[in-house]
Amino acid sequence: MIQRVSTSRAFARIAPRVLPRLDRAVHRLSGGRVMISQYLLPSLFLTTVGRRSGEPRVTPLACLPEPGGGFLVIGSNFGQARHPAWTGNLLAAPDVTVEHRGRTLPVTARLLEGGEREAAWAALLQMWPPYAAYQARVERQLRIFRLEPLRQRRTERTRTRAAGVSEGVAGNE
Repeated sequence: MIQRVSTSRAFARIAPRVLPRLDRAVHRLSGGRVMISQYLLPSLFLTTVGRRSGEPRVTPLACLPEPGGGFLVIGSNFGQARHPAWTGNLLAAPDVTVEHRGRTLPVTARLLEGGEREAAWAALLQMWPPYAAYQARVERQLRIFRLEPLRQRRTERTRTRAAGVSEGVAGNE
């Protein structure tokens, strides 16, 4: 029933104004322990930097946790015509923080494209089928981001650099 209601146009008009505010208020009042949306879907709080204001912007979002500590998030905006503001903020400044289950961690956002996007889309549809109705209602392509823990990305870069250095040393011998 909740999924059916969430695909209605009336819900799409009301939800973006009401649900995030309600989630933020309950989260604040519970000392960071509760999000209403977490009882429907895995959820997190995303803190971006406003691309115009430069101010921190906190947005509650549904997420799909991934092995290794990352997350998939989708800029569905409940099937409204415009991309949600937080997606533009991620494109402008991808190093952000998330709060998930009481833990805050730094992540880097990466907009998914091609086959990687298609695989993420399929996984997100399994988690929340109404995303298909949101996409069908709009002409824009819903933006999907992978939020990767910074420690993971730094480790990958360090390994890549170390491999390059050791290859360079071996090549000079």
